[in-house]
Amino acid sequence: MKKSLSIHIGGKVQGVFFRASAKKMADELGIKGIIRNEPDGGVYVEAEAGEEDLSRFIDWCRHGPAHARVMTFVIAEQAERAYVDFRIVR
Repeated sequence: MKKSLSIHIGGKVQGVFFRASAKKMADELGIKGIIRNEPDGGVYVEAEAGEEDLSRFIDWCRHGPAHARVMTFVIAEQAERAYVDFRIVR
């Protein structure tokens, strides 16, 4: 069953290739959605996929790439947006 989530990630997550690394992971797992930097220094993600793939993506996002330091992580279910791919939004 497909789920759609919004994820707010805070900490040292900008300037560490978080978005590019998340896109690579999302593409590998078949996750659809978006990721963007937020004015507060955090990252915002909308992700849609089956539960197992989403779970693996969430696990990755809780740590991010090598130089990231995730300090806050807020996740919520949302209505499906029917994304066709995973994109970095600027």
